[in-house]
Amino acid sequence: MKATERVRLGRTDVEVTRLGLGLAPIGGLFTPVGDEVARATVEAAWDLGLRYFDTAPLYGYGLSERRAGAVLSGKPREEFALSTKVGRLLVPGGDAGQQFWAEPSDLAPVFDFSYVGVLRSHAESLRRLGVDRVDIAHIHDPDDHFAEAVSGAFPALAELRARGEVGAVGAGMNQTAMLTELARAGDFDCFMLAGRYTLLDQSGLDELLPLCLERGISIIAAGVYNSGLLADPKPGARYDYAPASTALVERAMAIRAVCERHGVPLRAAAIQFPLGHPAVAAVVIGAQDPGQIADNIAMFEWDIPGALWADLKKDGLLPEEVPTP
Repeated sequence: MKATERVRLGRTDVEVTRLGLGLAPIGGLFTPVGDEVARATVEAAWDLGLRYFDTAPLYGYGLSERRAGAVLSGKPREEFALSTKVGRLLVPGGDAGQQFWAEPSDLAPVFDFSYVGVLRSHAESLRRLGVDRVDIAHIHDPDDHFAEAVSGAFPALAELRARGEVGAVGAGMNQTAMLTELARAGDFDCFMLAGRYTLLDQSGLDELLPLCLERGISIIAAGVYNSGLLADPKPGARYDYAPASTALVERAMAIRAVCERHGVPLRAAAIQFPLGHPAVAAVVIGAQDPGQIADNIAMFEWDIPGALWADLKKDGLLPEEVPTP
């Protein structure tokens, strides 16, 4: 599969490339990036044919959106798809609540899934991005705010969609239970599922992915390296933003050993695995520099023999019922 191949999301007219660039890293996720490297990273993705970019107000407390917009606002708007998120407003002196961002900001996020708050968030994102519309708006991690997300955030985004100001309405989370509830509660077009349909965690397959396939909701798979463990498994590697347990490290190493027997990098198997399920339309993965963009594309397009997936199942490292590319 080509990274630059385009696919339509749900029943919308929004098209994304099969591989998208996640823009959390250029917001200074764990490591400072700087404006120059951030710009070069987005430009490299563009030059290599990627046309789907995902950001959020949370990423660097507005830094990711501003850095993305510095590049994308100068590109032909009809040529790319852009997603951002709602559910957090950026305010001076707010409660930061996150310790992941390595570059300073005079703003901090506060939760707001209300109708008015979501419309404000959307307008402020457009200003930071320097564009007049986004293609996909996701409700961002409403874990403790389900009722407000359904009664406030979703109606606001549905109204923007009806007015043509947003092409697709989605939600982005790193859990499956609430996304499943959202799928039943509203007319969603897509979900960004982070870390819950990977070589280490197939919990998305239990209920969410079959339901999305039935209802025509496209899944965008994110967190396919589970914060780094599936990129380079070793003691101390992160899994879902925290140090991985010994058992998880050992399992990731066992998966890598099978991949190496077939001459396939573990990163290639991890980035391609989610696309074996027909509900998954695209994969989004972050990068902090242009070199990582090139590597992501190479891994996405690596030729993986079917025998690799069969061996992972034979060795008990993947369940038999899991669909593979």
